[in-house]
Amino acid sequence: MPRAAREKSESGIYHVMLRGVNKQQIFEEKEDYEKFIQILEDCKEISKFELYAYCLMGNHIHLLLRVENEPLETVFRRIGSRFVYWYNIKYERHGHLFQDRYKSEPVDDDAYFIMVLRYILRNPVKAGLSKEPKDYCYSNYKDYLIESKDTLTDTQKGLELIGEKHFEEYVNTDNTDVCLEIETKKICRITDEKAKDIIHKKAKCDCVTEFQELPKAKRDKLLRVLKEQGLSIRQISRLTGTPKGVVERAVRKDFK
Repeated sequence: MPRAAREKSESGIYHVMLRGVNKQQIFEEKEDYEKFIQILEDCKEISKFELYAYCLMGNHIHLLLRVENEPLETVFRRIGSRFVYWYNIKYERHGHLFQDRYKSEPVDDDAYFIMVLRYILRNPVKAGLSKEPKDYCYSNYKDYLIESKDTLTDTQKGLELIGEKHFEEYVNTDNTDVCLEIETKKICRITDEKAKDIIHKKAKCDCVTEFQELPKAKRDKLLRVLKEQGLSIRQISRLTGTPKGVVERAVRKDFK
């Protein structure tokens, strides 16, 4: 079945979401987050897009931007290829890191613009990674609070629509906004940070790539151990980069 045509934005503004292939982790450590932000800045200079919001989560990324000189496809091909090239060298891996097709939606009115802006900046709060947007290191929330406008973020549009005096109140207001929602309805009995620690101790692996390179028999046995430690099947799949079906089959095995 052919893919549906991507809906075009009359304003050139899009909310875009990139996610890891098989929902696996994109960012293993601080350096990975920082490298992506650096590439975002470099590509912004080349492509001349306006960047209003970004938030880098463990296995997905949200961006709110306006394209003009280059189409959205070109912008994200450049961003994705640069990061994956660097990432694959660092972790000695091959192949795709992101799902083949990013998700996008047009943002053509001001009311929806500020809703998406708030949704992106509150993503870490919704995911339980921080109590407030200001506490999360890998979004551009703080760019809106500093007096200097010499930042990666084009803050003028958001501040004009919301009002500088009301920005923090607006973004910090609890809401039920839904914009390009990722599947986050699961309730993990163990936090991702705790789960990563368990994986590291049990598998003796420092990153997703090392886990994926384990011999099949050892990998399958470890998948069952992780399930017995309280990790959910979806959580194991995301944090080890193992397809969900493989995890399910391994967990059902009767190891003797």
